[in-house]
Amino acid sequence: MKKEIIKSEINVNNNKINVMRIGNKEYISLTDLARYADEDDPRYPIQNWMRNKDVIAYLGLWEKLNNENFKGVEFDAFKNEAGSNKFKISPQKWIKETNAIGIISKSGHKETL
Repeated sequence: MKKEIIKSEINVNNNKINVMRIGNKEYISLTDLARYADEDDPRYPIQNWMRNKDVIAYLGLWEKLNNENFKGVEFDAFKNEAGSNKFKISPQKWIKETNAIGIISKSGHKETL
């Protein structure tokens, strides 16, 4: 059975932020939040945010608590590289490599958590 998707929005500092509820989980639009930092290309603030070691640790912990199919070995590799100058990651790569469910990413659409 497909879970119902309910869309709504909140206003943060006069900026519309989309919220999506799937089942009993709510996701906020990272793209909408990132537009506050870079209105023309919000993917760059998201990618820079995801390079942070603390962000990767948080995302990994969330997945460990909420996703029985999370790939911990792949997460450990990201965790070890996070924060270094050479470390680059996108929401799509995070999802593909770790089997993450806490971020939903669709090309041309919103990236959310």
